[in-house]
This record gives sequence, structure tokens and C-alpha cells, in this order.
Amino acid sequence: MPFNEILNNNVSMEHEAKVSKISEEQLYYLMSRGISEAKATEMIIMSFVEPFTKELPMEYAVELNRLISFEMEGSIG
Repeated sequence: MPFNEILNNNVSMEHEAKVSKISEEQLYYLMSRGISEAKATEMIIMSFVEPFTKELPMEYAVELNRLISFEMEGSIG
């Protein structure tokens, strides 16, 4: 998750975000190494979220990861 720290009151700042589907190439690569589609999808999503969770206190990061995994259960396949 991007973070912008502005220390100048004379600056105008905007931020843009993008959401996209998981790359079929990424899935194929992981699945070709014996990883299930569900686990590969989870790995890709968790790698996207990791920079944000690193900034959280440990107990919040663990809970966020648990909630994401729980939300994904049964949503693949």
C-alpha cells in the first residue's frame, strides 16, 4: 500500500490506485511447480499485501493475514 509523507504545506498531492486480476502467467508459473490454484492465488495476494502488513503491529498483521485467508477459503475452484 502506498504511503505519501508530505512535509511541505505548499504542495498539492494526488494518488491513484489500480486493481486488476491476478496474472494468468503468475498462476501458471506457480501451478507448474506443483502448487494448487487456491494456494498460488493466496500466495500472490499475500505478496501484494505484505508491504502493508510489515508496517502494522505484529498482532494486527497476523489478524489481517488470517482474515484474508479466511475470506479466500472456498472462493477458488
